[in-house]
Amino acid sequence: MTGCLEPVFAARTHPYRRLYPDMPGMGATPAGSVASSDDMLASLEVYVDEHVGDGPLLVIGESYGGYLARAITRRRRHQVAGLALVCPIGRAVLHADRDVPLHTVLVRDPALGDMQGSDFDDVAVVQTHETYRRTQDEIVVGLEIADQAALDRIQQQWVLSDDPEDAEPIMVPTAIVSGRQDASTGYRDVWSLLEHYPRASFAVLDRAGHNLQIEQPRLFTAITAEWLDRVEESLATWPGRVLGRAPSVVHEE
Repeated sequence: MTGCLEPVFAARTHPYRRLYPDMPGMGATPAGSVASSDDMLASLEVYVDEHVGDGPLLVIGESYGGYLARAITRRRRHQVAGLALVCPIGRAVLHADRDVPLHTVLVRDPALGDMQGSDFDDVAVVQTHETYRRTQDEIVVGLEIADQAALDRIQQQWVLSDDPEDAEPIMVPTAIVSGRQDASTGYRDVWSLLEHYPRASFAVLDRAGHNLQIEQPRLFTAITAEWLDRVEESLATWPGRVLGRAPSVVHEE
């Protein structure tokens, strides 16, 4: 997530302390005994306690990370000052239950050669040298070091015990962005989340699949920057007026 987010934060005047945790079974974090999404959420809460404490917190979540981001926001509504969701899982958590479009390739550079049957071909809607490069550098590199056996185990208990939206609405600046051609999480199940977030902007981008931030980088940057504008406006009246200190931003994928 550094590839799509660091350029956004580098352009900001207001400072942010950015945190990019590897969830259990992903990156450099061993899965240990983690066996469910409840366990994943608990590990994330420990991370926030250790690295953020009770200071102002912004949460950005992509895909499954968007599911956890909503859950951590529900639990820490006193602390979370902004929420952004990128191609998140919607109301239907399990893939078999999701209402998603069929995979479609809209742009393909013939110079890429035969990609048919590859992981890239199965997901990418815009298939160019640049989207291929970024997919390898920003996504595949993480998939290759994931503990797939542990993730398969966790997926057996993929649904959280507490629905992230089973509480009072979340009243902080929120951005939700989905791909019109996203065959993984789609956009229709995500739209159903909107009423729970009264301060949410919701965008469905054409020419974008599950790797929306790579396939529509300019729109992704603009939407994220506008969300941060709203967050900073809100922080000006946050309890304790925190504009003199850097809010922490936790990103989850």
